[in-house]
Amino acid sequence: MRTVEKIDYSKTPSNLLPRIGVIGVGHHTYWAQFPGLLEEMYKKQDIFIDKIPEFVDVVDFGLVDDAEKAYLAVKSISAANLDLLFCDMVTYATSGTFGIILKTLKIPIVLVALQPLEALDYAKATTYMQLMNDDICSLPEFTGAAARLGAKIPETIIGTLHNDAQVDKQIDEYCRIARVLHGLKNAQFGHIGHSMNTMLDMHFDPTMVTAFFGSNVKACEANQMVTAYEQVTDEEINAAKKLILSFFDTPDPVADPISSKLKDEDLYVSARIFCALDNFVAQNKLSGLAYYYESVQDSLERLVMTNLAVGNSLLTAKNIPMCGESDLKTLISLFIMDRLGIGGSFAEFHPVDFEGDFVLVGHDGPHNVSIADGKPVLRSLNRFHGKPGSGAGVEFKIKTGPITMLSINSTYDGKFKFIIAEGESVAGPIPATGNTNTRGKFKPDVRTFLSKWVKESPTHHFALGIGHHAESIAKIANYLGIESVIV
Repeated sequence: MRTVEKIDYSKTPSNLLPRIGVIGVGHHTYWAQFPGLLEEMYKKQDIFIDKIPEFVDVVDFGLVDDAEKAYLAVKSISAANLDLLFCDMVTYATSGTFGIILKTLKIPIVLVALQPLEALDYAKATTYMQLMNDDICSLPEFTGAAARLGAKIPETIIGTLHNDAQVDKQIDEYCRIARVLHGLKNAQFGHIGHSMNTMLDMHFDPTMVTAFFGSNVKACEANQMVTAYEQVTDEEINAAKKLILSFFDTPDPVADPISSKLKDEDLYVSARIFCALDNFVAQNKLSGLAYYYESVQDSLERLVMTNLAVGNSLLTAKNIPMCGESDLKTLISLFIMDRLGIGGSFAEFHPVDFEGDFVLVGHDGPHNVSIADGKPVLRSLNRFHGKPGSGAGVEFKIKTGPITMLSINSTYDGKFKFIIAEGESVAGPIPATGNTNTRGKFKPDVRTFLSKWVKESPTHHFALGIGHHAESIAKIANYLGIESVIV
């Protein structure tokens, strides 16, 4: 009688680490000619594997040294459900050792050529020494074969096997990219409500999100959040209030007449909604949430759905990004930055400072407090400008230093486009309005930059992260088959 394996999806892990494969390539003819060389190749591969950071799972597929082994290896590699494959070019290898792997796999492949020596000892050089350091020799053959096979030209890491900081940085970058790709194809983004009326740049097609990112969009309802709000216990609320007060400053108001020192009732509502939101996200197994829902005046739904900012900011700092105004495309931008490890805060352009040649970038609503410059602030606002409701507002600026922006828009033909830029967060005061604001400085000057940015058709929202990572984000777009531009 046939044995049939049954899969219980309720027990399937949902948050596995990204998986990265490593396969070495070499030339079988060398091993008999140069005794001991094969063993040295395995040692080189072990040293490379030790360089891979611990936030990914690694699968070692050994060393392939002829085409027959490549055809066997590709079956195991395909079955491993990898997010990225490093091909360790330990010495020269014919492209036949990797052709079928390159053609078959639909994941990023990075060719790694790390020779042990910074330079040969020319006076004592031998063929054995050359073969030990022949890591780049077949790179042109592999990329040339990729073009002939109709495959994407692989990225490369070229350097030395020991004490090469640039190599270590590149390995880390590709592992972070793998974490982004793994996260996207396993993500479930919640969506409540609708875009703010007449914001034509905001609309999205859930089917296209699945087509390009592999993510699922789960339609959720405002009444589910209300139910979660009603089920929160007093014990949970008191614990959340203490957490919020430890996390945020609550200063006296400054100049804005719509702001005041945080009120007890606003703290209570924010704490209760944070608990409700935390439970709601867990129950629905969400990787993030985009929302906008006005409901009717003085209703419980309006109270709950317009006061998510504090809870969202706390969850965003826990790697569950949130996005107001129903902007799911920007939610994906925030998610990408989060998985890259660079933060990702909800932002748009605010007034320009032509005297200082910078522009304020920020927004009301949810923000990534994990990249705040100092302790973030909570203020009570008697109105949320441009939308209904009142309550606690989150205010801070992000850390000074390099910053990266990512806007994802939909094109006329239904595809996506990444608009990316790098700049600097510079020190200085921001408006005390209960919203985030950062002084963003961009080259060559603020007028020229803004003109170039808007011509690339971004959404008016974008994700704001720390550090300069435009090239990494552009690589992610390339692996996803999405157009990108760096402004």
